[in-house]
Amino acid sequence: MFLLKKIVGPFFDPLSICLMLFVIGLIMLWFTKRQRVGKVLVTIGLAILIIASYHWPSVRFIRPLESQHPALLQIDKASGVKWVVVLGEGFVADTKMPPNSQLSNSSLARLVEGIRIHKTLPRTQLVLSNGPGQNNISATGAMARTAELLGVDRQKLVLDSRSRDTEEQALFIKKLVGNDRFVLVTTASHIPRSVALLKKLGLHPIPAPTDHIDKQETGEINPSAFLPAAVNIMRVELAVHEYLGMLWAKMRGRI
Repeated sequence: MFLLKKIVGPFFDPLSICLMLFVIGLIMLWFTKRQRVGKVLVTIGLAILIIASYHWPSVRFIRPLESQHPALLQIDKASGVKWVVVLGEGFVADTKMPPNSQLSNSSLARLVEGIRIHKTLPRTQLVLSNGPGQNNISATGAMARTAELLGVDRQKLVLDSRSRDTEEQALFIKKLVGNDRFVLVTTASHIPRSVALLKKLGLHPIPAPTDHIDKQETGEINPSAFLPAAVNIMRVELAVHEYLGMLWAKMRGRI
């Protein structure tokens, strides 16, 4: 099931859908008599690509996810907790780079936020979960080495290097924390699904979203907001990934 999800999932990304529409449409235009269908498919693909490329539509996709839980600025809300749990995401096992450079930008942002909260609550254990890794090199190990470089005591770290996705991470957390309240650190768009999975298991997470994409700018209007950009497509893909993840979890009774 895990492998099937990883294989099928990318085909639902907006860019993948656009490319498939372009290819099928062009095949029909060049090699069949179904010119009208080919034109419609290419037009739909182009329309999706244009919409996803602009700032305003892309933000509207991601904002409902990121706005569900505010950033954990008042740490006193988490006073008394024993655990700060960081869900990692993304890793490249390139030993020519320091461990922090091996982590994806998202994983690094999550780790830094987890360390910030852990330092404010020094009695907590910092739980790091980032999957098996590559070439027998642990992704969680890279997070742990980065945390140590940033001043975290090795004795304060708890590592989960087996969980391959959010559902498996939720099961690991349940075994670890039991009925204890804990701080949950992950990307802002990922926090709604993570919290829902954990609450379904009867756990008590305190959301600490980070790595926000929808940041409210103040001051002068940025002209780049009116131009297409690849980062906007990335926003839409990230949002679609989370919406599909929640749909998949609901269909299986996980949330």
